[in-house]
Amino acid sequence: MPSLTLGDDAFQVMIEFDEDGPPALVAVERAGHRLELARPQRLVEVLTLADGRHNPSPRLVRSTIGAALRCRGHDRSADGSVLRLELAEPDGLTAEVELRVRPGIAALTSVITVRNGRAEPVWLTSVPSLCAALTGRLDGDDLSADGLEILAGASDWLGEFRWSRVPVRRLLVGLDSPKHQVSGKGSYVRRSVGSWSTGAELPTGGLVDQDDRWAWLWQLEHNGGWRWELGDDQGGISLAAGGPTEIDHQWGQRLAPGEEFRTIPVSVAVGAGFDDAVAQLTGHRRAARRDHPDNRNLTLIFNDYMNTLSGDPTTEKLLPLIDSAAAAGAEAFCIDAGWYADDGNWWDTVGEWQPSTGRFPGGFAEVIDRIRVRGLIPGLWLEPEVIGVNSPMADRLPEAAFFSRHGVRVREAGRYHLDLRHPAARDHLDRTVDRLVDGLGIGMFKFDYNIDPGPGTDRAADSAGAGLLGHNRAHLSWLDGLLHRHPDLIIENCGSGAMRCDFAMLSRLQLQSTSDQQDVARYVPIAASAPLQVLPEQAGSWAYPADWMSLEETAAGLQAGLLGRLYLSGYLHRLGAEQQALVHRAVAVHKELRGMINTAAPSWPLGLPGWDDPQVALRLTTPDASLLTVWQRGAEPAELTLPLAGPAATACELIFPADLEPWAADLIDDGRALRLTTGPGPIAARTFRLTH
Repeated sequence: MPSLTLGDDAFQVMIEFDEDGPPALVAVERAGHRLELARPQRLVEVLTLADGRHNPSPRLVRSTIGAALRCRGHDRSADGSVLRLELAEPDGLTAEVELRVRPGIAALTSVITVRNGRAEPVWLTSVPSLCAALTGRLDGDDLSADGLEILAGASDWLGEFRWSRVPVRRLLVGLDSPKHQVSGKGSYVRRSVGSWSTGAELPTGGLVDQDDRWAWLWQLEHNGGWRWELGDDQGGISLAAGGPTEIDHQWGQRLAPGEEFRTIPVSVAVGAGFDDAVAQLTGHRRAARRDHPDNRNLTLIFNDYMNTLSGDPTTEKLLPLIDSAAAAGAEAFCIDAGWYADDGNWWDTVGEWQPSTGRFPGGFAEVIDRIRVRGLIPGLWLEPEVIGVNSPMADRLPEAAFFSRHGVRVREAGRYHLDLRHPAARDHLDRTVDRLVDGLGIGMFKFDYNIDPGPGTDRAADSAGAGLLGHNRAHLSWLDGLLHRHPDLIIENCGSGAMRCDFAMLSRLQLQSTSDQQDVARYVPIAASAPLQVLPEQAGSWAYPADWMSLEETAAGLQAGLLGRLYLSGYLHRLGAEQQALVHRAVAVHKELRGMINTAAPSWPLGLPGWDDPQVALRLTTPDASLLTVWQRGAEPAELTLPLAGPAATACELIFPADLEPWAADLIDDGRALRLTTGPGPIAARTFRLTH
């Protein structure tokens, strides 16, 4: 049987195909381990209104078109990083499978392009980007459903990145039976709903061996509708991932003869255990990001919103914040929501983006100049995709520039949603950003996204889901154009916290607000868990010290961002001397660590944090050293033993906070574990450097 191999010494995938069957992924090699896949799942599945499944079920697989596709040719890029397979079915529909790897990284990205070679139109209802079996024989031993766990993530406003690992057999019952040759119809499904891509469930998932010999991790790289599902096919677990779909997102796409449709990217990483798979996915994210100076600089930003001005900036309120942020060592100052609103009603007036005259009696330029004089990059909050119902732009822009369904303009929470497929909408945003950058010297934006307009827009689209997909892609194109015109511009991604923190956005933008959570203790599991969805150096976790906080709470809050992207807020000028010293020291330590943070891989020595866990730990590891933050949220001190996977540690040094009561910390088991006695809560934390 013909076969193809893609990859290098770090990672290889093997694909087989012949004239009697469609191509499938049959084996994977990583770090000297080989997984031979049982019951291989064909690479391409296509569902249409006229061609459904040969076995009825609500799953994305078992399509009649997928069964009919045969490989008719292939080509490989000159550097060997891209493999394209050309598939065709007898009636004329074709599919191109594009598989991409990057040197030294055990991750594969798949995109599929379907072309209609038939004489009549075809209505697509689902085309997964990646279909693969995930179980089989690992180095000659079974890797079966009975010994695996499903990794999935839930999210919410103020409660982001809540990960779980659950045995497969609790979620997918084994239905093997000699009397039934067809597998069950059910599957374990995670999906987005509406336009918040991470508003409820996360597009990152995994399948992990309980003995930690092997792990798969995947991510759907899209800023709109997505779905991933795991199914049990007579004892073998398979994955189908892509989106949008008709069943989940009201998506359908009509392909006229000669037209084509390209799926969203989906990437899958593999590792010899969970930590290795996380490291490979982290490496893939870094390699696939848009190059930008801030990827290396990790500019330290102060924002006036969280636990501070909360959308009510004025000259009088901002000037002392600017001065104290500069004194603390911040490198940029972002003026958040409300700077355009003459009264307190900033929510439904967004869209024109002209500075308020009442809030800044000496002119908005006075505040921007103060930011610049203090050596900071001026930043502004924008919510580009929405127009408030009381904004002048609600009537100035053409009707076709807004989302609509059934001829009615979509209104949600006092806002209308722009459709960036329309040139007037894009032109408005281009003029806005260029005016603020070229006229005021703005060097940083916080782009927010605070409404969910539902399944999309059916104006100039085959379906509401198709309209949303078109807007999603136009939005990414707009961001690409913006950064092409202003290559040094720093853009923060925000969506009511982290309700749109998918990799499509994060591959382009420089940092992500991880939450709107304003309680330090509740922020701990969010900040510690974020690096499984977001690169550590992109995870902007807020530190908002207040004069009513204890020194321990102040220090614990600062450590939420110490091993990520420290994101300052708070009335720093009101703090006592000891609190100010903690802030200044945290900023100095963070700046020292930035070059390590943006090369390190995350892990969790106490396991992925639970929402109510009394102790939480995050570790970032490089070949030479690692950083470890441990939070204590229980009232009583705790004695912990933290396993230290990877290179053995030879020394352990407390690096923050140096001036508070130290915690007893000793390396044991020849540097492969850390014995730690925490201080009491209700909230406290310490950060250590471990030398390897």
